Amino acid sequence: MSRDVGGADPQKTLRIGPFTLRNRMIFPAHLTNFSSGGTITEQHIAYYEARARGGAAMIITEEHTVHPSDRPYEKLIRGWDPAVLPGYRRLTDTVHRHGTRILAQLNHNGAQGSSMYTGRPLWSPGTDPDPLFREVPMAIGEPEIAELVDGYSDVARRCIDGGFDGVEIQCSQASILRAFLASGTNPRTDLYGGDLHGRARLLLEVVARVRAEIGPDHVVGVRLSGYDGTDGGIDVDDAVQVARMLETTGHIDYLNTSVGVATETLHLIEAPMSTPHGYSLFVPSTIRAAVSLPVVGVGRFTRPDQVRAALSDGVCDLVGAVRAQIADPEFAGKVLSGLDDEVRPCIGCNQECIGRVGLGRWIGCTVNPRAGRESVLLPEVRSPGRRVLVVGGGPAGLQAAATAAHRGHVVTLCEREASLGGQVRGAATAPHRAELLSMVTSLEAECLRAGVEIRTGIDVVIAVVEELRPDAVIVATGARPLRPAWAGESQRVVDVRDVLEGRAEPSGRILVVDDLGFHEATSVAELLADRGCDVTVCTPGMIVGQDLGLTLDMDGWLRRAHEKGIGMVPDVAVAGLVVRDNSLHVSLVHHPTGKTRVLTVDGVVVATHQAPVDELWTALSESGICVSRVGDAVAPRRAHAAILEGDRAALELGV
Repeated sequence: MSRDVGGADPQKTLRIGPFTLRNRMIFPAHLTNFSSGGTITEQHIAYYEARARGGAAMIITEEHTVHPSDRPYEKLIRGWDPAVLPGYRRLTDTVHRHGTRILAQLNHNGAQGSSMYTGRPLWSPGTDPDPLFREVPMAIGEPEIAELVDGYSDVARRCIDGGFDGVEIQCSQASILRAFLASGTNPRTDLYGGDLHGRARLLLEVVARVRAEIGPDHVVGVRLSGYDGTDGGIDVDDAVQVARMLETTGHIDYLNTSVGVATETLHLIEAPMSTPHGYSLFVPSTIRAAVSLPVVGVGRFTRPDQVRAALSDGVCDLVGAVRAQIADPEFAGKVLSGLDDEVRPCIGCNQECIGRVGLGRWIGCTVNPRAGRESVLLPEVRSPGRRVLVVGGGPAGLQAAATAAHRGHVVTLCEREASLGGQVRGAATAPHRAELLSMVTSLEAECLRAGVEIRTGIDVVIAVVEELRPDAVIVATGARPLRPAWAGESQRVVDVRDVLEGRAEPSGRILVVDDLGFHEATSVAELLADRGCDVTVCTPGMIVGQDLGLTLDMDGWLRRAHEKGIGMVPDVAVAGLVVRDNSLHVSLVHHPTGKTRVLTVDGVVVATHQAPVDELWTALSESGICVSRVGDAVAPRRAHAAILEGDRAALELGV
């Protein structure tokens, strides 16, 4: 391969084995939970087709397991089962129609799994349990190793028979091959253990067999862990040596990269909003300097300029952007066309992609209401041109307005405040949460491009609606805080929104009450600690911010809380508050034991439940006007519910 001198442009083609990719942007492998019965579904096909249509040069599907002993989760594609072939062919035919190459990722998860679905022991280089799955595996011998190599070969052949352009062998975040490669998970003293060459033997055998099976007319790639971030894990020096071994074989056409392990350092694989963009690019840049193979870089790409910089700086030959293309299936095409302002950016919240998949549900996206639903046909617009009034300029109202305008309706959006964004605008002021704002700024820009008339500073009442005479009204008026009964009349007990939106500036010793278990309490705690407050967070949950684990924010929060001296008191409920000696004395009941303790503080910030602002909806419902309500005006929830309901309400107009 002739290496690009001085970097490359996203539009530049690239030769990968026998194929030339039309640009430098790919859609890498990631779990979707779309599979049913271990096979490809129509939702798989629609999902991948949307990204092929959107401009991706190459798609690498989620993992296809190569052996019946491997089933760490319910909705895994069973590549070893011949029943997958019809789905393979439908998928590859569909993607190829858009000029996109498609590979299947092959994998065996080893000890990073569960025997619950198979009834078989987990396979592993040794007998140490994985720290997340905590199940003692079986140390496989030569017969099982031979079965494993045969499995990779057989599934590779089945993928080619199903129309795939090649395969990618996973040796990264959740893979038995990575477990063999890392000294911390490979205690063997036989041919498959010892030094790095011995630990790499299985990977090299798999690569050789796969290449022999599918021949030179198809692509073989390897996704290689470049930095595990664990004791005894793979570091970048190991990765460089293995990359050179792989290149020397002549069997592979490109190297993909990753950081982290899908257990104790999962937060490095699917980094949350608090992680800097490009955090992992040291891996592809180091490997690229050591080999001549094309190298894929990943690292939380959310904006077109980040893609261009990585390529032009010579960090990688191809950019792999997963969440960016979940959030906007046309991300690649917009990068190539210079339509930067039209991208709906991923905000790194991990709520509906990582968090949802972690609960066994199919993948979605907070900012893209169509993600995970691509196979569901939109209703036909039978009555376009309806005059639609949207009341409220938060995520729900903005999405409703954008969708309605795209569907051919004449839309006016009214917002009571001077700026759009609702609660999101305040939340984005907290440390490490600024990217939330792009959720509403991109929607505002989309509304304006679609012809929505936006009016701010207007408090919509019945008289305003009657004056505008819309055909339909969508109420997206949000929610208001509920003051806890124990707070009494004290002005030093404030809601988290009062702090984030600048109406209150507590100081001194502050107690933050976390009733919600998410970012509301932890964000304001960090904000106040940064301002010099002595902060303690209490919660009825077993841990402060308990839902942060689902979105992979927990590691960062705990580390920063420790650095900032933020105290945490779990398993308590606030029982009462007394104002005495110019201080607040807060009684906390430890609910497992019933014992009470008192904290003396200067102020309390409450992150608790809210109530819908639904007065306008109630009045309009009684007036006979065609009206619907969405988001927090129905029931206060998270941003994804608001955007999904705004989209749904607009789709139902004119049907």
